[in-house]
Amino acid sequence: MLLKIISSLKLTVWLLVFSLVLVFFGTLDQVHFGIRATQQKYFESLIALWQYPLQWPLGESLHWLHFPIPGGYLIGPLLVVNLIAAHTTRFVFKWNKAGIFIIHLGLILLLLGQLSTQLLQEENYMWVEEGKSANYLESHHHDELVIKDVTDSKVDGIVSIPIDLIDKKPSSLQHPRLPFRVETRAFYPNAAIVEGSRLTETSPEMIFNRGLGFEKDFVVWDRPMTYMQDERNVTTAIVDLVGTDGSLGIWLVSNVFDETFPAQRFSYEDRDYEIVLRIKRTYLPYKIELIDFSHDRYMGTDIPKNFSSKVRIINSQATEDRQTLIYMNNPLRYKGRTFFQAAFDQQTEKSSMFQVVNNPGWLIPYISCGMIALGLIYQFGFRFIRSSRNKN
Repeated sequence: MLLKIISSLKLTVWLLVFSLVLVFFGTLDQVHFGIRATQQKYFESLIALWQYPLQWPLGESLHWLHFPIPGGYLIGPLLVVNLIAAHTTRFVFKWNKAGIFIIHLGLILLLLGQLSTQLLQEENYMWVEEGKSANYLESHHHDELVIKDVTDSKVDGIVSIPIDLIDKKPSSLQHPRLPFRVETRAFYPNAAIVEGSRLTETSPEMIFNRGLGFEKDFVVWDRPMTYMQDERNVTTAIVDLVGTDGSLGIWLVSNVFDETFPAQRFSYEDRDYEIVLRIKRTYLPYKIELIDFSHDRYMGTDIPKNFSSKVRIINSQATEDRQTLIYMNNPLRYKGRTFFQAAFDQQTEKSSMFQVVNNPGWLIPYISCGMIALGLIYQFGFRFIRSSRNKN
């Protein structure tokens, strides 16, 4: 009985209907929450809750309404199970139906490929200035707390702490390479940082006593998180560094300090350290050097028409040193990563940004679409040939 329900055509139709509903409501919410948040809410969940928008008629009265919708992680696996069960119970292999078998196999592979992409794909970016090189990627959505041992002027000892290890208050972390603990006093997924002297007496109490926060008389205000495509959350934390003899100081760290202010330094047990909260980096075993950036515009306008980067790949481990051109629709594929020409510094036109994607299953959609096309050609071709023979 259960196998009959799982393999039924009615279940297939309902799952396809729910897929359309999911895409419809996901598209509506994308305007308000951005692509990333919508993807997580609707397509990377088992059940999604859609809320009546405030912007709609009677929004203030009906905003409390929530409707559950099957999420992508529920619909996708059920479609795979449904196709496999349908073949198991009803399909008998014959050469005149081999095309249908190939089509369904391609669909299953396409769904599995999408699942692998969501679970395994990594997207980062890399900024490179003309005449300079870079050997690390930066994350779009993740940050890290970094403590550097800068005692040796030639080599830095770097300890990277993922942000999800310090985003709870209170929390205490003892890294084996650090002679002190890192304790979280406060954490803000998104914050506004202003000078306290400009505020009224109702400002929150300043609890940090070292570094930029103390020197600049900064005050931190909690803000709602943003999910817009062109905006980034100002991740901020107040951390206490605690040694064997007590606190070394309470520091304000934020992912916007790294671009604006000098590094925050301190000393402990005859060692010099820097503490910074920054965008998460992924270091590469090779360098990308930007030799030349060119930018074409549509005649008579400032609208970008085409932009390209002539780069040099320097891989000392593989003794590789070569040049290549990256431009729109012509990415660089190297060592499992794909470098797309994504943007550039419009003020100086001397810096280029590459979207860097690492997707182990990037070939799966091509293979599955090829299988579906082959199945359609075979099935319709077989019927066409058979009908032609019957007419003769």
